[in-house]
Amino acid sequence: MPPTPRPTPAAGTVTALAVFVTLTLTGTPAFADDGGPSEPPGSVSSAAPPEVDGGASGLRLEPGAKLAPAKVLDIKSVVEDLGGEERREDTPQTVTLALQAEVLFPKNSSRLNPEAKSRIAAIAEEIKGQQATTVRVFGFTDNLGSYAHGEKLSKDRADQVQRELAATLGPDVNYEVRGYSEDYPIADNTTEEGRRKNRRVEVTFQKAPSPDVAASAPSGA
Repeated sequence: MPPTPRPTPAAGTVTALAVFVTLTLTGTPAFADDGGPSEPPGSVSSAAPPEVDGGASGLRLEPGAKLAPAKVLDIKSVVEDLGGEERREDTPQTVTLALQAEVLFPKNSSRLNPEAKSRIAAIAEEIKGQQATTVRVFGFTDNLGSYAHGEKLSKDRADQVQRELAATLGPDVNYEVRGYSEDYPIADNTTEEGRRKNRRVEVTFQKAPSPDVAASAPSGA
């Protein structure tokens, strides 16, 4: 039996994606509100897109159709505990650990809970293990109350987490600390469960190069 011919793409623009996004959850799936970015500026990194020959015959484009610029989507694994208190995102380059504000602070406060220090200490140990020298600490709130109040509260909370990390990591680590108020929600703000997830502090840092990558890097000789 002859092979089934592949369908010819319709005339227009075709986008080539080189990498796919994976999502792994142990609890309730995270929900990003429609219409807005899901990550703050400067928190997304990806490799340069591959070169794609728009005139290659294998693309089987209709006459006049053009290939859109290639894009690369970071491979991302997202793991959330059953209670939603902690959330971890891994890409090939970075780790982002998010803790709900209720885990770290009393309601509407930027004063750390007594048990918060042990959670932050565990994050500091992983940062040490990855030998990261730059750490981003971003604070977020839900959409209740004024934007200005949320901006101050989210920044104050991020500052507190940064100070606690610095006490363990010492002076050789640089920090980017910001408060984003209700911007960049990861859950639906119309429910209390979603608002609880959006009230969070995220700590992001680079991963150490894998031994295989380090061994294949050219020497400086």
